[in-house]
Amino acid sequence: MTSSRDRAIDRPLRVIFLSWRDSGHPEAGGAEAFLDHVSRHLAEQGHDVTVLTARYEGAAPDEMLDGRRFLRRGGRFSVYLWSLLRLFLRSRSVDVVVDVQNGIPFWSPLVTTKPVVNLVHHVHREQWPEVFGPGWWLESRVAPRVYAGSHYLVVSGATRDELAGLGVDPERTTVVYSGRDPAPPGETLPTPQPSLAVLGRLVPHKRVELAMDAINALRHRHPSLVLHVVGHGYWNDELHAYADRLGVTDAVRFHGFVDEAEKNAILGAAWVHVLPSLKEGWGLAIIEAGAHGVPSIAFRGASGTTESVLDARTGYLVDDVGELEAAIERLLLDPLRRRELGEAAREFAQTFTWAATGAEVELVLRRAIGLAVSSVPHQYAARTPEAVIGAVAPSAEAPQTG
Repeated sequence: MTSSRDRAIDRPLRVIFLSWRDSGHPEAGGAEAFLDHVSRHLAEQGHDVTVLTARYEGAAPDEMLDGRRFLRRGGRFSVYLWSLLRLFLRSRSVDVVVDVQNGIPFWSPLVTTKPVVNLVHHVHREQWPEVFGPGWWLESRVAPRVYAGSHYLVVSGATRDELAGLGVDPERTTVVYSGRDPAPPGETLPTPQPSLAVLGRLVPHKRVELAMDAINALRHRHPSLVLHVVGHGYWNDELHAYADRLGVTDAVRFHGFVDEAEKNAILGAAWVHVLPSLKEGWGLAIIEAGAHGVPSIAFRGASGTTESVLDARTGYLVDDVGELEAAIERLLLDPLRRRELGEAAREFAQTFTWAATGAEVELVLRRAIGLAVSSVPHQYAARTPEAVIGAVAPSAEAPQTG
């Protein structure tokens, strides 16, 4: 006979996600991929899932997609007000709210007494001067007070530590790493022509310009070197103009938005993946490149990259543009080292799956509303950041980027 306690453990949850973009949005990136996979996992497990998000061209205002209800209203800023109103009206029929804080949260604790999980990919300290000056004050001072009674969900230990610096108790913060899409069967071999790949949204803080600077600095010694830029965004025209001013238009291939097959083909054929971003909560593109056996180079100061790149084991972390160029050239000249790092990156990437990510987030949501969690598979409940990061044995080589 099933007890009332067992029924409480296994009963479906009614979950509302508040996110200013979904995965179909023209400016969608890693945060939206996380939301898409996690919400789909929850729906597959029988939970009632609703996503409140902004409208965009070509998107239906109301849509059922893979068992999830999408309600799209408002634009980049008005979506916040509309979503709060909708949540207030539906609060009684919700078990838990996932409030995606992309710089500015939705302030959901102001309109609901139901448990709120604040999902933060990274802290935006460095980016606010480029976008909206008062934003940092709202993110760093106001948000921690409004969410003082909420649980935090983050995608890296680096983000957890940055939030702790803003006064968020690490005991209320759970790290759940992003998963990855499986690499297609078969192996795409690197092209004979030396090539770099940059994958991500085309926005200022991704700093694709630095990858073009590297091409410009190295092309006199590597005249056939090319850079593949995969992604789209509002900074696209500025990047084309920068390539033209730099005189590297013949060496830079702008692919724009591509489907999964083409993205995998470009990544798999690249010699090195470069992530010159100013800030990353995790660095999903690094894991996607690693799944193809391609090592990555990223900036140590970008925060989450210190976990998605295992320095001198799956790629290199660098501190400035000079080190970036030196690390790229080293891997261009050393195919054996490039292969060693790539194979370790592949092994590391295999430890991340969306199934594990979804199960871990489900665990967080159950805990947030006080339900027991014995029904969550042990292999997911037992995962810790330390266990995941330690999946690849240390290299005998000390980090070298010069």
